[in-house]
Amino acid sequence: MILKKAVTLIDIAKACDTSNVTVSKALAGKSGVSDALREKIKQVADEMGYVGVKSSQNRGGNTIGVLIPSKFINPNGSFYWALYNALVTRLKKENMYCIMENLDQEDEDRLMLPHCIEDKQVSALISLGQLSKEYAKLLGENVKNLMLLDYYVPSLALDSVVTNGYSGGYKLASYLISMGHKKIGYIGNKFATTSIFDRYMGYVKAMIEHGYEVNEKWRIDDRDKRDFITMTFPEDDMPTAFVCNCDEAAYLAIKQLRTMGYSVPEDISIVGYGNYLISDVSDPTITTINVDAEYMADLAVKTLIAHMENPNDKPRIRTIEGDLVIKDSVKRI
Repeated sequence: MILKKAVTLIDIAKACDTSNVTVSKALAGKSGVSDALREKIKQVADEMGYVGVKSSQNRGGNTIGVLIPSKFINPNGSFYWALYNALVTRLKKENMYCIMENLDQEDEDRLMLPHCIEDKQVSALISLGQLSKEYAKLLGENVKNLMLLDYYVPSLALDSVVTNGYSGGYKLASYLISMGHKKIGYIGNKFATTSIFDRYMGYVKAMIEHGYEVNEKWRIDDRDKRDFITMTFPEDDMPTAFVCNCDEAAYLAIKQLRTMGYSVPEDISIVGYGNYLISDVSDPTITTINVDAEYMADLAVKTLIAHMENPNDKPRIRTIEGDLVIKDSVKRI
């Protein structure tokens, strides 16, 4: 026996060419919907066999919290600012409001819940940027509708949207190898985030496949728990190229190498990850992996809404591919 899939608010919204929130309001008898559209939505819902109005019970409002660790907020702009702005734009299309809250390292360490959750200001939360496993577990236990964005926690069953860092790290290292480089290092604290670790493992795969050495002396930490740090490069036997875990690390590496007397890409080639503003204002511009922030935000919001409509669905980790963008920071040798 084949069971017919239940009709959701998303299905009705598509059929009526409107938003999920509008459908929810119409079926729940709430204000903010014209009489003509309300009747159309009800008619389509009846024709499609929709039963129950789950969203009016599950959402409890249309305000979404976005929680960002303070250490990821750069006053000069960052990938997370771009991703946050994309979220705001995407949520607005669903007639949803957005509250951003910064999370200080001390509050994360002490497992203090965000104010927007404590005060019940939001009906769902998007956690943007890596949090500790303990803190993510705390959120999962206290937030009914939770989305992890740009990271995942392997031991926790939570909805996540990430870029394919493993594939990206592999593409970057493979490109350097195609440009004649054999001595290639990696810049990034590999245990700082799941994204950094995945990109590192992609780099390792490319090196091993080509029979090249993965030298731990060439793996450079770029950050601690709170911020970027001064990098410690080898005093001798310097690699000819580095794969960096993000564009900001690549930008900082270029600046630090310059103070040490190296020129990029003449002496050392550098590649990054993210393709946001800093990769273009850098001198030289940084070869990188493009991350489509708008598509990432769109997928995150769609996944979150789907969970709010169908809370019993199994959580998933969704990945998106990034494309190699060649700029000026790599020299063929």
